[in-house]
Amino acid sequence: MIDSDGFRPNVGIVLSGTDGRLLWAKRVNQEAWQFPQGGIQRGESPREALFRELHEELGLLPEHVRILGMTTGWLRYRLPNRYLRRSRGRTCIGQKQKWFALRLIGAEAAVRFDATGKPEFDGWRWVDYWYPIEEVVEFKRDVYRRALNELAPLMGIEPREPVRRSAIAA
Repeated sequence: MIDSDGFRPNVGIVLSGTDGRLLWAKRVNQEAWQFPQGGIQRGESPREALFRELHEELGLLPEHVRILGMTTGWLRYRLPNRYLRRSRGRTCIGQKQKWFALRLIGAEAAVRFDATGKPEFDGWRWVDYWYPIEEVVEFKRDVYRRALNELAPLMGIEPREPVRRSAIAA
């Protein structure tokens, strides 16, 4: 599903532990790390996509997490030319995302990568709140910065820069 501007709707997942650190996931067979994220399917709400992706990518169920809130608007990033692809005649130029702030309330042992036949991640670790901004692939950095700044107050963190929009609390 690609919108008229060429962006694919997507959800991003910022999952914190009880100590406020964030789950940082390693892509299968790569040294590429990122927050879990995934596409919103036709007829699916961002919240429904969140729970589907949470299970597919991390093996977690709704009872394992508490939603703290989500970003108010769509945060967009453009893909580098080498990643552009066509879908049903349209070129996907990037992603538009709703980001969710979650707190893990279940055991860490609930995180697993075998919930689907084709896992996207093969490792994870807890990282400090602002760490992902400098470590994610360059073309996603601005979206990560904006999402983390907007979600910071929901997670008890002081934003690093003024937030133009307020996150919606759950």
